[in-house]
Amino acid sequence: MLSAMEVIETSKIRFLVIDDHPMFREALQAAIRAAYPKSEIVDAASLAEANRALNENANFDLALLDLAIPDTEGYFGLLELRNQHPRMPIVVVSGHEDPHIIRDVMAQGASGFVPKSTPRSTLTHAIESVIQGNIYLPEDYSVPDETGDPEQDRLEILEKLASLTPQQLRVTRMVRAGLLNKQIAYELGVGETTVKAHVSAVLRKLNVYSRTQVVVELNKLEDRDINRFMTSD
Repeated sequence: MLSAMEVIETSKIRFLVIDDHPMFREALQAAIRAAYPKSEIVDAASLAEANRALNENANFDLALLDLAIPDTEGYFGLLELRNQHPRMPIVVVSGHEDPHIIRDVMAQGASGFVPKSTPRSTLTHAIESVIQGNIYLPEDYSVPDETGDPEQDRLEILEKLASLTPQQLRVTRMVRAGLLNKQIAYELGVGETTVKAHVSAVLRKLNVYSRTQVVVELNKLEDRDINRFMTSD
């Protein structure tokens, strides 16, 4: 009688590798082949390519996703894949190793997180672990300590907001209000591509990785701060 692992080995496992760097896609393929030499691997250099592959055949056993791909920002790629394909395990493989980012991607439904600096043998182990139904996190990961000085946090956020251009502040207000890119574009009379560029700049300047984090950071401000930065001109 075949063991569970042997059953996995004898079936053709399908992987979707989503990363815009060819050399790292090759590294991921090598890590996959080390554990599953007969597997099928489909590459995608963008979220659009990944969606096309999933539309053609959504029967993937595991997706490996880099957060920093060209046609998405922050956690939106992960959220889109998670919402549209809830049964497909997704492992985030990222150059960002901040414990807060790891915590956030796991909270948003990832099945694992692997830093890009991980040795290939460890990456192979992580892939095997998730294929077997486990969750994988780096061995040295610990839940970040959220305790801190509220006043210092507030001052740091204000300093970051002060670095935003007037248009970026307008976009930030609309993000805080929950508007989508299409709605922001309509309100500002610009194209969605321009809005995406502004949102990316805001995320970078506020040192956050998603719209949700923008709102979380702004909620740390006091009413007088909101009136200063977050009210209409």
